[in-house]
Amino acid sequence: MTDENSNQGIPLPEGEAQLIDTDYEIGQDNIETQIGPFGIDIHNPVFLISGLCIVAFVFYALALPEQAGAAFSWMFGFATKTFDWFFLGAANVFVVFCLLLIVTPVGRVRLGGADATPDYGYIGWFAMLFAAGMGIGLMFFGVLEPVYHMAVSEPLGVPSPFAADGTLIPENVAAAKQMGLAATIFHWGLHPWAIYAVVALALALFSFNKGLPLTIRSAFYPILGERVWGWWGHIIDVLAVFATLFGLATSLGFGAQQANAGLNYVFGVPVGPTAQVLLITGITAIALVSVLRGLDGGVKVLSEINMGIAALLLLFVLFAGPTMLILSDFGEGLLAYLKDIVPLSNPIGREDTGFVQGWTSFYWAWWISWSPFVGMFIARVSRGRTVREFVICVLIIPSLVCVLWMAVFGGVAIDQVLSDPATSAVKANVIDSYNPPLSLFAMLEGLPLSGITSVIGIVLVIVFFVTSSDSGSLVIDTITAGGKVDAPVPQRVFWCVFEGAVAIVLLLSSGGLSSLQSMVISTGLPFTLVLLLMCWAIWRGLKAEQT
Repeated sequence: MTDENSNQGIPLPEGEAQLIDTDYEIGQDNIETQIGPFGIDIHNPVFLISGLCIVAFVFYALALPEQAGAAFSWMFGFATKTFDWFFLGAANVFVVFCLLLIVTPVGRVRLGGADATPDYGYIGWFAMLFAAGMGIGLMFFGVLEPVYHMAVSEPLGVPSPFAADGTLIPENVAAAKQMGLAATIFHWGLHPWAIYAVVALALALFSFNKGLPLTIRSAFYPILGERVWGWWGHIIDVLAVFATLFGLATSLGFGAQQANAGLNYVFGVPVGPTAQVLLITGITAIALVSVLRGLDGGVKVLSEINMGIAALLLLFVLFAGPTMLILSDFGEGLLAYLKDIVPLSNPIGREDTGFVQGWTSFYWAWWISWSPFVGMFIARVSRGRTVREFVICVLIIPSLVCVLWMAVFGGVAIDQVLSDPATSAVKANVIDSYNPPLSLFAMLEGLPLSGITSVIGIVLVIVFFVTSSDSGSLVIDTITAGGKVDAPVPQRVFWCVFEGAVAIVLLLSSGGLSSLQSMVISTGLPFTLVLLLMCWAIWRGLKAEQT
């Protein structure tokens, strides 16, 4: 047991640690007051700038949806076509940096001090990590992406197994199938988890070992010194809030569309903006209840329940589908990924621009936008781990689980498409007419008990939705409260409500799904620079811990 730092609500280091000597007192720039029965404790000016900008954005998108949609579409095209090389190159840096941390002596540094012990066991830790990091995305893209890359996007120039008239080209099938899985694993493997690991490690190190506030700006103390508490730090934290909010809004939008598609498939609920707005509103209300229960009583419990249900669905699909073929796909997909990871990661001279700009650049920007949210959440539950244990668990183990998920769901879907192209529901909804939200339910339709498993799929999407909204509210509130993790609950309620509001206005704009993608890539672009500088700050901080 250690004394609690009452200013920020996190434990002081246990044992030897190199605290940073600063005159800054956590919360010194905060505005604290009481409004009726509710208290507020917000950082000035981070909360005010972030909150006012988000409120203004919501009203702008609602008032001028056509104009907003056109602006969002332009931003997406500009960012992906102009900076695709930058996104790919930066993500490669993060992977190499994480692997370096594993094999160098700095990996022995323990987060929280030399004598710190883990706050959570492995089961609870992994459950929270997966629910926050990949939940809705795995449900939305697990079937869609392997099939799409196999048949349509042609990564690295591997030709489609389908001719123009829809007939199979037998000699193209094996290579296209392997590339479909390899390209999907590439987007869900080492690169995204390296991005998360960088941010999480920076936050954990500079908060638990250095005694600084649990905010993004703290990681830049080795670079900026005391200036980190001024406008440089304000800009970093505001960028983190914007990136997090729009990254979350994108995921919530995907989740609402998929839940709506599932409810239509099972119960005949109409598909459209009205149903999706009602879904976002209802699920945001549920998330508010989880917010009020806190991290252990809300997010942790929901995460463990959700991961248990997800594991059961995974096992059902594995054994209800062609099991041996799926296991073979797992091995072949993983080998293809390892074989092609370098050409897939190449940022220059690519001819498969549709794959690079439409998929990879968007993904890397999405993961980078999510990184303050997922990174801070992982940091808060990872105290007591060594850097080596932390990076291995956050980087490698989740990557293998994502590979398994994609091999099972994507493998079954690919088998359905190739076995009977004429009647495959997956082919009809992914290849013939692009309908991403329905792809999961189209795959389940080809398996036994599809009505039951589709309902389970809807429940999973909704609960992943809730945990993402809840976790995101906790993280944004921590940033905008100057690093305090025990700020008044009404502030978290504010951010939870506006996460849902942003998702709604982006769905209602003329761009719909593309508007969600446009905002996430636009906010991810400047934050990529922040993460690159963060790697240098982490290295300097870890080297100091060794002295």
